[in-house]
Parts: sequence; structure tokens; C-alpha cells
Amino acid sequence: MTNDLMTIRQMCDAFDVTPRTLRFYEAKELLFPQRDGTRRLFTRHDRARLKLILRGKRFGFSLEDIRQILDLYDRDGSNHAQTIRTYELAQHRLAQMEAQRAELDVAITELKAELDAGGAMIAGLRRAAE
Repeated sequence: MTNDLMTIRQMCDAFDVTPRTLRFYEAKELLFPQRDGTRRLFTRHDRARLKLILRGKRFGFSLEDIRQILDLYDRDGSNHAQTIRTYELAQHRLAQMEAQRAELDVAITELKAELDAGGAMIAGLRRAAE
């Protein structure tokens, strides 16, 4: 095996993923490992795609969004269209994340107020029981 190819175990170790994850991405046609009998061999291209998949998942992109980004590169042969689409998706995702953070900030503030009120009530009950 050349240095350019990695086994499924090597990919799992290198990217901290499970074999099931790699098979899932293969089934979703996001990765296309070479086959040597029953062995899957991943190329440098597969490794680059997996890096993009994992980064996209970390940012909360859907698999369909990730597929679109990957397909643009594969189809176009350059990264111009891919970069533009990635930028657009990232702007949209950032807006979603900021809205979620705002909602969480409100929920955290409300929960702290409830905990303060509950703590005061418990303290009052303890004093009354003494």
C-alpha cells in the first residue's frame, strides 16, 4: 500500500471517527474509497473531503449543504463556486447560531431568576423549620 492510501482503521485513528461513520458517509456518497476486495482504501482526496465534512458538521451544516459544497468543487475543478457557496451557507448558519445564542441568553437569565427565587424560598422554609 502506498503512503497515499489509508485503511479504514488509519482513517479512524487520524480523524477520530468510527468505522461506522466512514461507512455512513460512503453510503451517503460523500466519500468514495477505493476497494481492494473487502478493504476500503482512502486517498488523499477522500481525506480532504472528510476534513470538509467534519468541519461542516462541527459548524452545524446539514449533510445536504456539505454535499453541495463538495459537489461544486468536484464539478468545477476549482474552488471559486465552492468558496462562494460556502460563504453564503456560513453566513446563514452564523445568523442561526447567533439567534440560538440570544434565545439561550434569555432562557439562562430566566432560569437564574427562578433559581434565585427558589433558593430564597428554600432558605425561608429552612428558617421556619428551625
